[in-house]
Amino acid sequence: MSRVKTYFSCQACGYQSIKWMGRCPDCGEWNTLVEERENVGDTKRWSGEYKVKAKPVPISEIEGTCEKRMMSGITEFDRVLGGGIVPGSLILIGGDPGIGKSTLLLQSSAKVSKDIGTVLYISGEESANQIKLRGDRLGSLSDRLLILSETCLEDITLQIEKVSPSLIVIDSVQVMYTTQLQSAPGSISQVREIAYQLMQITKKRDIATFLIGHVTKDGAIAGPRILEHMVDTVLYFEGDSGHSFRVLRAIKNRFGSTNEIGVFEMKDTGLDEVMNPSEVFLSEMPEGVPGSVVVSSMEGTRPILVELQALVSYSNLAMPRRMATGVDPNRLSLLIAILEKRIGLHLQSEDIFVNLAGGVRVNEPAVDLGIITAIASSFKDKPVDSKTIVIGEVGLAGEVRGVTHLDTRLAEASKLGFVRCIIPRIKKNILRDINIDVKEVSSAAEALEILF
Repeated sequence: MSRVKTYFSCQACGYQSIKWMGRCPDCGEWNTLVEERENVGDTKRWSGEYKVKAKPVPISEIEGTCEKRMMSGITEFDRVLGGGIVPGSLILIGGDPGIGKSTLLLQSSAKVSKDIGTVLYISGEESANQIKLRGDRLGSLSDRLLILSETCLEDITLQIEKVSPSLIVIDSVQVMYTTQLQSAPGSISQVREIAYQLMQITKKRDIATFLIGHVTKDGAIAGPRILEHMVDTVLYFEGDSGHSFRVLRAIKNRFGSTNEIGVFEMKDTGLDEVMNPSEVFLSEMPEGVPGSVVVSSMEGTRPILVELQALVSYSNLAMPRRMATGVDPNRLSLLIAILEKRIGLHLQSEDIFVNLAGGVRVNEPAVDLGIITAIASSFKDKPVDSKTIVIGEVGLAGEVRGVTHLDTRLAEASKLGFVRCIIPRIKKNILRDINIDVKEVSSAAEALEILF
């Protein structure tokens, strides 16, 4: 049998020590020594006596198989996953504390246990009684939903072998530990080893596994970066504590698109799906107010219309403030410079605040023209028609560039009752079946002349 040996390795220079030290004696870096495990096993592999089982195969001779998916029972969740849960996949979900990660997975686990098979929900942070209370509130009770309060990986592995579940939920990976390492739960070596062992179980037994991960102050998943490389799918829960809406976004997905999002609303009974986010985000939009304009963002295959607001106010400060919520602050600074240089608006002494209503975040350049329009509207104190939508990317020369999926965006706008749209000048006629008044522009200045 192979014996397990641990050592501490410097993540900066590779220096190894049998004991932990705060500072590496080789490179001088602090807090870089991490416990790692070394397997000293059979030497036949290196002596040539070991028989290699795996052989290279031409890719043209490999039989393609279509992965079978399990439906989670939540349409928005299945959309983000690429059409459902793939058996044998390892999925990591991260998000701020209290945003709804455990709630979503408990709701989904109950529905999977009723429709498909046994689900093993393993919690290292809550007791079984606490999960039962939440299950009563959410209405997520099932005889095939098994709850296990455990943090030791070896004990968890034994229960997985006994139960043989169809789905496993680990809440959360940072509190689990293995007795093969002496470091504390949540350390880099423990998180990496736990993820590796769970990946082996997931692949060998063809069980779908969800890992809930803590996040740091910067919003990144805590622990080693290799954790995100090991898993098949990485999902992030986004949302503002001041709003009830939550957005589930796929950052990595080996079985689907990485641009899809799911929109949920947090209620007393749990997370409810929002099937038409555009209608919800625009439901409280004011009419006849300067600085408000509707923009369109593509999230995967779904167009979402949101209200973009801007406030321009005279400032007594030597350096006026520039604040952005929901959009890239660096992009906002660039667009303000374009307004000053190419369009001639004097914004040097103005405070400028830009906000996307509803707590949504958009990083797509297709909202550039909307940001410029909202700032100009507030500066000129002239409102934009509430039935007008603005789409387009703005270059440094002030030109309006084309965007992708323009026909899909316009179809969504027409369905919600918009009557006019400002878009980039296009060469092909793709707007024949869309009942909306389209104004094509080649520059931001031309768009502002039409609107004001």
